[in-house]
Amino acid sequence: MRSIYFDHSGTTPVHPAVAEEMYRYLTGDNFGNPSSVHQYGLQIRKKVMEAREKVAQALGSGAGEIVFTSGGTESDNMAIHGAAHTNKNKGNHIITSAVEHHAVLNTVKTLGKAGFDITILPVDQYGMLSVDDVAAAVTDKTILITIMHANNEIGTILPTAEIGKLARERKIIFHVDAVQSFGKIPVDVEYLGADLLSLSGHKIYGPKGAGVLYIRKGTRWRQTLFHGGAQERLRRAGTENIPGIMGLAKAVELAVENRETESARLIGLRDKLIQGLTSMEDVRLTGHPTKRLPNHASFLFKYIEGESMLLSLDMKGIAASTGSACTSGSLEPSHVLTAMGVPPAEAHGSLRITLGKDNTEDDIDYFLEVIKPIVEKLRDMSPLKD
Repeated sequence: MRSIYFDHSGTTPVHPAVAEEMYRYLTGDNFGNPSSVHQYGLQIRKKVMEAREKVAQALGSGAGEIVFTSGGTESDNMAIHGAAHTNKNKGNHIITSAVEHHAVLNTVKTLGKAGFDITILPVDQYGMLSVDDVAAAVTDKTILITIMHANNEIGTILPTAEIGKLARERKIIFHVDAVQSFGKIPVDVEYLGADLLSLSGHKIYGPKGAGVLYIRKGTRWRQTLFHGGAQERLRRAGTENIPGIMGLAKAVELAVENRETESARLIGLRDKLIQGLTSMEDVRLTGHPTKRLPNHASFLFKYIEGESMLLSLDMKGIAASTGSACTSGSLEPSHVLTAMGVPPAEAHGSLRITLGKDNTEDDIDYFLEVIKPIVEKLRDMSPLKD
């Protein structure tokens, strides 16, 4: 049976060159603690600095603005908590959108319970946020705007740079969750106007448990989650995950190097997939029709449960998703789809296909071949269809 992986927004396989780089720091003499002053520690400290410079170059930042974390969720939490608590003497208002990843949305809601004033802005039918709505929501108490660069469930690319310009003009700290966009479209902190920006290694063929938080020099931000040593220039206590950091830096390097050619290739596969599925009856594309990630296509299948589709596809050797991997165990409909006005019953019929470096046109052909009889069978069994 064929084996096809179509869930690259959930996670990606570790690139062989990344695995090789990590192995070097799991064996031999590359085991030192970068906080140590002897040769073993100094050797590793130099390598960590080189990794930091690679990430900084990819983002258009300074090396001193890069903090290594355990992943996107930690980076989002650090960014939001740090900015909110450090600036609460200036105001208590935070703005975000209804389609953010739960690492952002739940963090903001937690701050709301702690006395902060939060505004969760609506989106349109494509999951697109209005810059005018952001501007209208700003008050003299607004201290933080946190908006994702691209949505993980529907692939829509949000007007992040325009919002960043607005935030800069109003002197409001701006956080960007770039976990899904980095490596697929350009991510430059100056262009986006980001004061804080989050990345995750396992979305770009790097290791799980490794991420980045960019903190612009001069940003009023103080760590509130971890207390301990002076690592990461007092911004994240704890001995650094050296194999993870080195693997992440290698993944970042490869992602930037291959982005343009790989994105162009994936757009061709994505568009063929979209054309094939939307030609079927009662199937529609979700997310913006043109402003979407190169590798991302998500759909609604009327009268079908997404979980049933996944199980049927898995039996044919195809791994896909109904939305975010972080909420796949939930029985609640996607908060992203409901924010777009999709009725809960229809939201349960979602399917997300996210392509990667090893996918081919033959994979798309095979998928389109097997999905049609699956859909027909499930609809015949469905109590939702008259």
